Amino acid sequence: MEPSTGKKKTERNWGDKFLNIVEKTGNKLPHPATLFCIFAVAVLLLSAGLAALDVSAEHPDPDIDEKVKVVNLLSKEGIRDILTKAVDNFTGFAPLGVVLVAMLGVGVAERSGLISAFLKKIVMGAPDMLITAVVVFAGIMSSMASDAGYVVLVPLGAVIFLSKGRHPIAGLAAAFAGVSGGFSSNLIITMIDPMLGGFTQESAQMMDSAYTVTPAANLFFMMASTVLITVVGVLVTEKVVEPRLGSYTGSYKQDLDSLKPKENKSLKIALFALIAYVIVVALMTVPETAILRTDEGALLADHESPFIGAMIPLIALSFFIPGLAYGISVGDVKKDKTVVKYMEDTMSTMGGYIVLAFVAAQFVAYFEWSNIGFILAINGAEFLQAINLTGIPLILAFILVSGFINIFVGSASAKWAIMAPVFVPMLMNMGYSPEVAQLAYRIGDSTTNIISPLMPYFAIIVAFAQKYDKNIGIGTLISTMLPYSIAFMIAWMIMLSAWLLLGLPIGPEAPIYY
Repeated sequence: MEPSTGKKKTERNWGDKFLNIVEKTGNKLPHPATLFCIFAVAVLLLSAGLAALDVSAEHPDPDIDEKVKVVNLLSKEGIRDILTKAVDNFTGFAPLGVVLVAMLGVGVAERSGLISAFLKKIVMGAPDMLITAVVVFAGIMSSMASDAGYVVLVPLGAVIFLSKGRHPIAGLAAAFAGVSGGFSSNLIITMIDPMLGGFTQESAQMMDSAYTVTPAANLFFMMASTVLITVVGVLVTEKVVEPRLGSYTGSYKQDLDSLKPKENKSLKIALFALIAYVIVVALMTVPETAILRTDEGALLADHESPFIGAMIPLIALSFFIPGLAYGISVGDVKKDKTVVKYMEDTMSTMGGYIVLAFVAAQFVAYFEWSNIGFILAINGAEFLQAINLTGIPLILAFILVSGFINIFVGSASAKWAIMAPVFVPMLMNMGYSPEVAQLAYRIGDSTTNIISPLMPYFAIIVAFAQKYDKNIGIGTLISTMLPYSIAFMIAWMIMLSAWLLLGLPIGPEAPIYY
């Protein structure tokens, strides 16, 4: 029997009516795979039309004395690229490898019974409000492991809520919101900090050749944002999303029987296996000469560092090893064939996502080749310069423009590489530090990921949701996530305005004013 909620969304107020309209409209769109095909064809046609009109923009880097022009993808060279690079587009699509490798480990942990036993241990007896806070907070903290939260925590949030008798889509949404918000809120420095800081520093040195930006440039504000986003995420989940979804009446169930003595013992063995694994990883990362540090001894230098490159396999092993230990202890794993079967079964459920990934990868590649997104970002920057805003209103407008552009250009680093050379010097001229420009950009970038169908992981979130309701489409997910996006944007803008008015440092040795 196919899972389905079988329940019409409630309409308690005008907000619910608006979200229901968004959902119905979005769900009338074709299947996500078909939609990405349509997007890809649209980009091809648009590139040809805009190239014929000679649409272009001045490159934001003053050292590059040439215009950025729209590339016609229906030219002879463009058609060659479309046909000869289709396989490379697919195999090089970043979310594909991340998802499949991580799911190999997660699949062993799930099918051995470890995840179910773990959920029983932590969920039974815990209050709903605490469960919601834990899911959102865990999503936020997952940004320390780059994009892994989208693959691991989002489906886990659904399982946790379902095991408490709550709507699984609400749990999925809470985790998704936390993971997205986590890119601008965390209690520690994450992988994205040194990457963005590098672009910010290069742009700042266009005006001040001695200016340096550290990876901790936004740390104080990020730490405070962790509390803010957790609280806002809980409130939106409890007060808006869950009441609108109503009770879950689908066929998919999560068993919550009490743990048997053997399961309790096996859970402890799995914990010991995880601790041993963490010790091994620590030995490979903590010492200055550790294997997973760069030759210079840096751990989070950039995406070329061994630790960052190894993050997804490390996460997969963090599920695989305890899952294997649990399965052996509980008696379900007696042969290697069983473990292989667990991984095969997991991969068999990923067929729909692989199809989505193929067409999404082609669209993303076409959009990048065409330069349409690049020109859109440049024009967005020019728009802000043209409206002559100053001070906090300019920074708030910058957040809105960043959020809007993020709907069309998913990569945080790619957008900042385009926008930093424009906004960092502009805000420095107005007396604001490069660190503030970077922070404002991160807020806008984080708030609209969860409502953009073009975000690379959006397709797999839809696939996760369809496990509980086969009728869920893009419209359902957008309408569910829109309240988070709006609430995060408003809360962050208020917090940043207050932070700037009070003159608080946003990070160690990271002042507000230049």
